[in-house]
Amino acid sequence: MPSSKEDITRAGASFLVRIQYRQNASWQGMIQWLEGKKTKHFRSELEMIMLINEAAEKANIKDDQTELGSWESKEEVS
Repeated sequence: MPSSKEDITRAGASFLVRIQYRQNASWQGMIQWLEGKKTKHFRSELEMIMLINEAAEKANIKDDQTELGSWESKEEVS
């Protein structure tokens, strides 16, 4: 299967994502954090998102779009 590349820029952090496989209803591949000059392999979309979130935290990027939901939030669904 041909791999695809996508450059994702979000809130001041840039990533190069290479999807190498799509198996078990998920992606496997490599993500490169361009500002942090680090590269990691990931085994699922969730792991990729967690790596992006960790990079945003280390870069001290804070906005409404980088905040993940929490059980501690005061929002309630009736």
